[in-house]
Amino acid sequence: MSWVPTTPAEQEEMLATIGVKHIDELFASIPEDLRLKSWELPPAMSELSVRNLLAEIASRNEVNRVSFLGGGYYDHFIPAAVDGLASRSEFYTAYTPYQPECAQGTLQSIYEYQSAICRLTDMEFANASLYEAATAVFEATTMALRLRKKKRIVCHPTLNPRHREVLNTHVANLDIDIVDGDDPTDAAAVIVQSPSFQGTLWDYSALAERCHEAGALLIAVFYPAALGLAKTPGEMGADIAVAEGQCLGIPLNFGGPYLGIMATRKAHVRRMPGRLAAQTQDTQGRRGFVLTLQAREQHIRRDKAMSNICSNQALCALRALIYLCLMGRGGLKEVATHCHSKSEYLKGRISAFAEILNDGPTFNEFAVRLPVPAEDVVTALQDKGYNPGLPLAALNAGGPNDLLIAVTEKRTRAELDGFAAALEDYACN
Repeated sequence: MSWVPTTPAEQEEMLATIGVKHIDELFASIPEDLRLKSWELPPAMSELSVRNLLAEIASRNEVNRVSFLGGGYYDHFIPAAVDGLASRSEFYTAYTPYQPECAQGTLQSIYEYQSAICRLTDMEFANASLYEAATAVFEATTMALRLRKKKRIVCHPTLNPRHREVLNTHVANLDIDIVDGDDPTDAAAVIVQSPSFQGTLWDYSALAERCHEAGALLIAVFYPAALGLAKTPGEMGADIAVAEGQCLGIPLNFGGPYLGIMATRKAHVRRMPGRLAAQTQDTQGRRGFVLTLQAREQHIRRDKAMSNICSNQALCALRALIYLCLMGRGGLKEVATHCHSKSEYLKGRISAFAEILNDGPTFNEFAVRLPVPAEDVVTALQDKGYNPGLPLAALNAGGPNDLLIAVTEKRTRAELDGFAAALEDYACN
């Protein structure tokens, strides 16, 4: 432990204080096969050598496959202006806007982002963003628990299983009962998703009424790109709406950083976690922007805080704002129309040799049951230049032959035809 700036005596004192005899005991919860085998580091390298090594490693990545992957993250087109504007140093290097007199640009961008999300979702208030969709589901859950003072949460079968796993992890040590179904009786909230994880579009208007009659809230997980055609969370009567904002001008990037979107009704805004930017006036009557309703653990007593989240994805939120402004209402509808029509075309091609599992209309994603294992299909078609989709068995969301396929506006007719032919050739021969 020579690289740790403490003496052996200090280490012994710390170990005694926390009640263990040896440093190895601190890692006892990590399975043996997952522990680092050695702390021996290789010799130092020059900057040029490091650059060359990293470039060689990066060159092994397959970056030119035609992607039909989905499950919450999608290969959408990003206008060049999004990168051009969001990478300006005023935004790219801006710090947390604690002092409004020094952060008017950042605060205004957050305010405009919140306003755009409210218009997109037909909700009344949005926060400055959360980390990503799965933790946004958890934050919405705890918000509902605070509002309804009940300990039961119902997860609808349409919910992304990854979101459910993250939710289970976050509440593991809390006195909360998480159940499956759609019965709002004695529940703080019912969590639904449209399109569902497998791509089916749902209208939860009737369920929202049932929730409200039972004294529960409806938490709606939505797909922003679908709102160019689909019914919004606000139109369906949702009380809290959350989403992954990656489709709004944020590139796919090995799991992040991404953007957790949250919006709610005015009646619930004082229980909403995270930051909230507001418009005001200074002493000279000029328009200005500030953080308001700061119910975070950094500002008030921990037991009264809405959440311990102490940041937001400001740069990702800015990208989403720029994207929404560039596209406008008409552009969003056009993107959604392309996603839907191209998906329907591919669905028609694939239905000739595979079973479509969706029992209702879909947006840009659908599940199929193939004659062969989905994992084998993925391996085989990757060699042909495709990322063919997401095997559902790995997520306990389907059988071994079930594959989730997504189509965005980027896919051309030639790519759709080529993928369908390659899939049929492997699956049926």
